[in-house]
Amino acid sequence: MQRKLRLRNREEFSRIYRGGKSFANGQFVVYWSRQPLADPFRLGVSASKKIGNAVVRNRMRRMVKEILRHQTQRIIPGVDLILIVRKPATAMKMKDMEKSVLHVLKRAGLLKLPAGQTAKQQRTSRMEK
Repeated sequence: MQRKLRLRNREEFSRIYRGGKSFANGQFVVYWSRQPLADPFRLGVSASKKIGNAVVRNRMRRMVKEILRHQTQRIIPGVDLILIVRKPATAMKMKDMEKSVLHVLKRAGLLKLPAGQTAKQQRTSRMEK
């Protein structure tokens, strides 16, 4: 992930926590808000000491950043998002973790719709399944 696309300072994290929206599943929590700049999207990853030692926390951060690096084209532009890693994610394989991250982003409405599909069509196709 490019350095300019990362959230780094405390003020940016605080702004998103206070004024943003959040969605969660068992492994991840995503907080997001519209960003003042016109970047594609900016990402911050948070992994607390509860999930493990420094090696585990840094490994989780690297894995989440790699997943989002591959999904850059699918994430809507103009948002700041913070992904918080929960303890169950530490036992997951990369493919399962990717599914979980995409699931929480989809719940938050942060993924682009497939070409030629409207939001109403997407909702009805989900209800049919």
